[in-house]
Amino acid sequence: MDRQNVVTALENALTDVLERPVTGLTGEVKLFDDLHLDSTTMLEMLMALEDSIDLVVDPEALDADDFISVDTFTDFVLATKREQVAA
Repeated sequence: MDRQNVVTALENALTDVLERPVTGLTGEVKLFDDLHLDSTTMLEMLMALEDSIDLVVDPEALDADDFISVDTFTDFVLATKREQVAA
């Protein structure tokens, strides 16, 4: 899985969760400030990604810094997927 695949999956998950089209995300987009996500929509987005890209997230491993922007979230997803493959 590469960065673009994660961003596309994120756009699809956000489109479902926010019930409005979310496209053209760039790395600088702030998840909370620009997209107006809150903790509930963030959890819904994570659950949607768990289903769509087989992402398994340990709630204990979540860090607010991972959810600042599209770039930081993409890094988090890629690192999580690498850990799953290694396990």
